Amino acid sequence: MSITIPELLTTADGANIAFTAPKRRPMTIEALRDLIAATQRQLAARGIGPSDRVAIVLPNGPEMAACFLAVASGASAAPLNPAYKDAEYEFYLADLRPKLLIVESRSGEVAAAVAARLAIPVCELEIGENAVAGFFRLWPEEKVEVPWPTKTSEALVLHTSGTTSRPKLVPLTHANLVASARNIGRTLELSPKDHCLNIMPLFHIHGLIAVVLSSVAAGASVCCTPGFNALRFFNWVADEKPTWYSAVPSMHQAILVRARRNEQILNNLALRFVRSSSASLPPPVFRELEQTFRCPVIEAYGMTEATHQMASNPVTHGQQRPGSVGMAAGPEIRILDRAGLMLPVGQEGEICIKGDNVMAGYENNPAANAASFVDGWFRTGDQGYLDESGYLRITGRIKEIINRGGEKVSPLEVDAVLLEHPAIAQVVTFAIPDESLGEEVAVAIVLVEGTSPTAVELQNFAAKRLARFKVPKTVLFLAELPKGPTGKVQRIGLAKTLGLAKERL
Repeated sequence: MSITIPELLTTADGANIAFTAPKRRPMTIEALRDLIAATQRQLAARGIGPSDRVAIVLPNGPEMAACFLAVASGASAAPLNPAYKDAEYEFYLADLRPKLLIVESRSGEVAAAVAARLAIPVCELEIGENAVAGFFRLWPEEKVEVPWPTKTSEALVLHTSGTTSRPKLVPLTHANLVASARNIGRTLELSPKDHCLNIMPLFHIHGLIAVVLSSVAAGASVCCTPGFNALRFFNWVADEKPTWYSAVPSMHQAILVRARRNEQILNNLALRFVRSSSASLPPPVFRELEQTFRCPVIEAYGMTEATHQMASNPVTHGQQRPGSVGMAAGPEIRILDRAGLMLPVGQEGEICIKGDNVMAGYENNPAANAASFVDGWFRTGDQGYLDESGYLRITGRIKEIINRGGEKVSPLEVDAVLLEHPAIAQVVTFAIPDESLGEEVAVAIVLVEGTSPTAVELQNFAAKRLARFKVPKTVLFLAELPKGPTGKVQRIGLAKTLGLAKERL
């Protein structure tokens, strides 16, 4: 039975810890419930209730986590990246049309100035000195009677990344969020004994749902760090003693680089599992994580339109399959051809999903909805296949597949091969324009410190394992791979970012 977020959060023991933060007193689940109820009363005092949008621009930390839950419980939370510039806030706030913008004094000045131009009311959080982690107040006024959301009320609204087109609005309901939190909690077997170290940005679906909502719903706790910092990661885990953490592959790789210098901390760790999502985890990185942390590595598959999780590897040790995002973990999964017909096991096609956690449709975008749904199934835009055991393997993002003179190249396949080379720390394969073939294969590489292979050596290494047309023609050596705001490497548009494509491309 579908319920609302406030109802979901009533099931855990109120004495359990909800949030911790470095050098802060913890917040209990009971205190979080009181905060949510007070925030609903404060919003109601200004005429803001279920499905009304409230934009949030706050730095990562316990106040952001608590504010998301409080706003989503009584209105609709619209978290935005605090690193956005003036023009970006202009676009997103105009598109969202929120009734309120919540900011923190140090990080919200640009957003507040844009909101003032758009006549959007702004509220600066009041955070008391020495308050428990996550506590805040919007304003003194509170209304006694507050409207209650239903399962179909909007609770969260996010934009798609917009790498190839205008970002689309994804409205998600209480039913979507509750279903996803329960799916993740069940998949990861979360319990009040669990404590997650959050390093994911809290303006992104991964951190909001997979970490914050799923944990609190299970009566578990979250350490809300200021955001990802590979230099501080091992100090945090030493202090917090988490049972798990979740990250994107580029974060895992940065952590592994520093693991050798922190062997004493690693020896005292007792992680139940490490989770990876939001981008493909190369098998060599999977194996290194498993060896380093001596626990299962759970690769999962998620996207905003599905309120995050769609598939996941099981938690039970030994049931994880490197290179696979696991089995259906909530919604149904089918592989469909271009005509919308279901393909058999082992045959490659578009990954499509259907379930309670899947959005009803993009907002005010009939063309995108017509292209994205077929007979009630949502087209993810990802290409892959299901094996005989029901494990899903993604072979690439359909728009990222490189078309080299009619030969199709999966960037993920090239990534996986090159990462087997001992000198390569990180790699991303992408398309560059080619006058005769249309597209050619290029790679950007970060080398292991102290190594210096040549481009020709790496091309020869790839040629022993890949068909000739898949071997990168262009090899770039970088100190760091360009990443998007959530820490993911963006293949689409990378040629332009690196100066390898003309402006019109």
